[in-house]
Amino acid sequence: MLFLINSDVMVLFGLLATVLFVLGLKGLSHPKTARRGNRLAMAGMLVAVATALMAPQVGAFGWVLAGLAVGAVIGIPMVRATPLTALPQLVAAFHSFIGLAATLVGVGMYLRHITFNAVSSGLATEIALGAAIGMVTFTGSVVAALKLQGVLGGKPWAWAGRHILNLGLVLALVLAVVLFTMQLSFLPLAAIILLAGILGVTLVIAIGGADMPVVVSMLNSYSGWAAAATGFMLEQPVLITTGALVGASGAILSYIMCKAMNRSFISVILGGFGTETSAATEATPTQAVKEAGMEDAAFMLSNAARVIIVPGYGMAVAQAQHAVKELYGLLEEKGIATEFAIHPVAGRMPGHMNVLLAEADIPYDAVHELDDINPRFKETDVVLVLGANDVVNPAAQTNPGSPIYGMPVLEAWKANQVYVIKRSHRPGYAGVENPLFGMENCALVLGDAKAVVEGMVTALKNA
Repeated sequence: MLFLINSDVMVLFGLLATVLFVLGLKGLSHPKTARRGNRLAMAGMLVAVATALMAPQVGAFGWVLAGLAVGAVIGIPMVRATPLTALPQLVAAFHSFIGLAATLVGVGMYLRHITFNAVSSGLATEIALGAAIGMVTFTGSVVAALKLQGVLGGKPWAWAGRHILNLGLVLALVLAVVLFTMQLSFLPLAAIILLAGILGVTLVIAIGGADMPVVVSMLNSYSGWAAAATGFMLEQPVLITTGALVGASGAILSYIMCKAMNRSFISVILGGFGTETSAATEATPTQAVKEAGMEDAAFMLSNAARVIIVPGYGMAVAQAQHAVKELYGLLEEKGIATEFAIHPVAGRMPGHMNVLLAEADIPYDAVHELDDINPRFKETDVVLVLGANDVVNPAAQTNPGSPIYGMPVLEAWKANQVYVIKRSHRPGYAGVENPLFGMENCALVLGDAKAVVEGMVTALKNA
């Protein structure tokens, strides 16, 4: 039997866990302190779980240990086998698990208490909200993961009247919640689960792949509120505060992502409401572009005084971050000032490029955000774009008819020379043609990002 603690001690340990979570979030606000933030958050989770297990009302640990074992058997191999390129869909999958857990807890609480006629109106409200938020999170996250994996494609699945359908689902969901709190019967609860599940699908499936970073952070917020609802059902203050922290931070991150992409926060939450004109269709390249070999690009790099590298999803797909680190090291050895420019939505999730660069041990001081690095492009000799398209698209500033018009972008075209490593001439994930590729000071280096960068490294070594 584990050592049991009284309620006062539980409150103290819960407060300690909450403080550790807050410090963890603070650490995650900057790459330099992210590892420390992760360790603090993990320590907080350990304290929270241990405190919950030592509660006096916990009598049998068999099912708890079995659940931990099953989760470890599934989760550890899954994470170890997942490449960093698939990290966004893995995160979306984790969000779906949280949502499903909240729904199952709600159903379990109902079945447990209805047997003794002990379902109060307050508990019924908590169950209804937990099940509704949980199912929206679950199905929405599954759709997001399938979109990121390419199973459903990156284009928005929009259709006429979808907003009326979503409004109808919301109104029906509210009615089901009211009926459940009044009748306390299983049928309205089943309706809540069904309606919320459909709503999660219709909200997310209408959002295009280019907006996936916003969707991932939004679902992160939903998963937090689902966890908070579960905390109310289980009367676990630590779970309530943890869920609230995740929900609030996810909402703030979603707002930041929307601002970075010139998207309406409300529009994204409502499944792309009012964004019909921004739903891009894949463009066919019409402009003439120049191509260059990797040796030519390496020669220009070796003769530059300042270089800026712009990583994008192409670097992630090719797993080229370690080759990029070697290139960075060579340029620094030659006395060439080299920096990295990170767009907030580069990749498929917030911080995707930061994670890859950190994994390759690229110094944090060399990595700069959009607002800091943009003024320096005009003083740069060579910009090397690694599989990034939409985040360096000048149409965001010059073409009011472009789907990405108004989106803050990295002004790579202001440099003396730009080399873009791409697999083909096709446009980026948003399907928008990029005028940068046709500019006089830009050339495409076609090929896999890792192979091209390794070729540049070899050319630099032999120079």
